[in-house]
Amino acid sequence: MKLLRYQTSDGPAYGSLKQDGTVNAIHGDPLHDFTVGGTVGSYDELEILAPVVPGKIIAVGLNYRAHAAEVNMEIPTFPMLFFKPPSSVIGPGEAIILPRSSEQVEHECELALVIGRRTRNVSEDEALDCLLGYTAANDVSARDWQARENQWVRAKSFDTFLPLGPVIVSDLNPDSLKVSTRVNGTTTQDSNTSDMVFASAFLIQEISQVMTLEPGDVIITGTPQGVGPITHGDTVEVEVENVGVLSNPAVAES
Repeated sequence: MKLLRYQTSDGPAYGSLKQDGTVNAIHGDPLHDFTVGGTVGSYDELEILAPVVPGKIIAVGLNYRAHAAEVNMEIPTFPMLFFKPPSSVIGPGEAIILPRSSEQVEHECELALVIGRRTRNVSEDEALDCLLGYTAANDVSARDWQARENQWVRAKSFDTFLPLGPVIVSDLNPDSLKVSTRVNGTTTQDSNTSDMVFASAFLIQEISQVMTLEPGDVIITGTPQGVGPITHGDTVEVEVENVGVLSNPAVAES
């Protein structure tokens, strides 16, 4: 199933995207109990939102071997974790706002894991069963601030710095998915999740030993080599195989 959220006159609603591009209504909450209803329109006609509103977002740094080599850092021996705030989340088509306080904002394509049930101290074998599914993420980063501070909170947390979407897909193999970024149509990142240092199931296991993961929480699993700048007027497309394309314009803060 491909789950999404879209805007209605009554507020956000959930839907299920079908192969023909139409969307069926979802009654209830995909994180709990729901049923699938009738067609509400085509994907192209609807205002698509971020597919989930996470309570927390856990990010993983230096989780691709080639990216660690690219930035001249050693491959970590355990997952390097940090947070991004829910206020950084935007959906497909929404603008990434480039803050006045940064002169070097960069894109980072990532596979995102969406937690489907309360998860604590889960084993690696059981970890993927705790997911609602997978989506695409762009871990937008103010690289100049990241270089200035030992903590990455400021660099990673500006409003609009986490585009998510366009859909949540279940039943994928997270260990072998193509991930890529295009800026104005030019490919800047092109890799596969098979290059991850720590696979998705291991990340869920490790993180669940530290904190309880709640339904709707999101884990972004790291970025491959090829991170690069985005500037005013750019269109940034992040693609995850079998999930789709997450496209966002970049706009300078007014």
